[in-house]
Amino acid sequence: MVQAFSDLMKNILDGRFVYTGELEPHKSIDLSEVISWAKTLKETGRVVAANVTDNPKSVGAISSLVASYIIQRETGLEMIYQLRCSDRNRLALVSDLLGAAALGIRNVLALTGDHTRQGDMPTAMPVYDLDGTQLVDLIHRMVYEGKDIDGNEIHGPRPQFNIGAAANPNFKPLEVEVLKIERKAEVGAEFFQTQVVFDVNVALDFLDAVKHIDAAFLIGIFPPRSYGQAEYFAKHVPGVQVPAEFLENLKKISEIPDRKERRKKIDEYNIEYFSDFIRAVRKKAPCRGIHIMAVGYPEVVGPLIESVEGM
Repeated sequence: MVQAFSDLMKNILDGRFVYTGELEPHKSIDLSEVISWAKTLKETGRVVAANVTDNPKSVGAISSLVASYIIQRETGLEMIYQLRCSDRNRLALVSDLLGAAALGIRNVLALTGDHTRQGDMPTAMPVYDLDGTQLVDLIHRMVYEGKDIDGNEIHGPRPQFNIGAAANPNFKPLEVEVLKIERKAEVGAEFFQTQVVFDVNVALDFLDAVKHIDAAFLIGIFPPRSYGQAEYFAKHVPGVQVPAEFLENLKKISEIPDRKERRKKIDEYNIEYFSDFIRAVRKKAPCRGIHIMAVGYPEVVGPLIESVEGM
């Protein structure tokens, strides 16, 4: 039985529809900008937690553990600590997890991680001692058995984490992705946050395919700040389908010459489009929330949630 160690899981178990955000620290020791984004998310009153990315796309950045702790301490917004296997063996993973628990982190998203060749230091050696599913298993054993993955006892209190994992509704064939999700759930994943979805029909088909799995699903969306961001997903992110009509409408808005007016219209379009998207997916039982990956664009999150919830 799932225990609620975090506010995120307490809300899910209480039957509330939850919203999470995404924070991406830079290759810098200055977290002031990311903290300001987190404060904006906190001020919505509806974002219950936010992910802190761990070397996204294998581009080196400040430790997500350190950033998670500082941002949570400075803002009061609960963090979802992302942890990937591509840079750490099981010793380092256990060390970081114990450190995270000691620092008051209560959510971990277990990731395999992109190959280091894709990042800004392509000669870095990847590790992959464990994959994302095995990392879920490791965390579950630490939390519920007080042992590491090799059976060694953890002394004193057990770490208290709610365990998240990634899922990709865009994967083809979807049946293969569902098998991976089933395995992650079997070894202890309690909630899933998905890859970005633009096409609501992709999200609805995915939710139908995972409805038998006993876990909470948060569908990932990405309101783009510009036409260029949406075009990047359409051209360069494998499997992500961006509807042609969405791209065409955003392109027309991007041609508005006045910057302030253009900014306003993009905000309005994102809010209209993704409000309809959220209203549709929340009707499906396994959908327990939305993960809004508006990195560097937190000002759209509050109005978007307000549009859906009628606050």
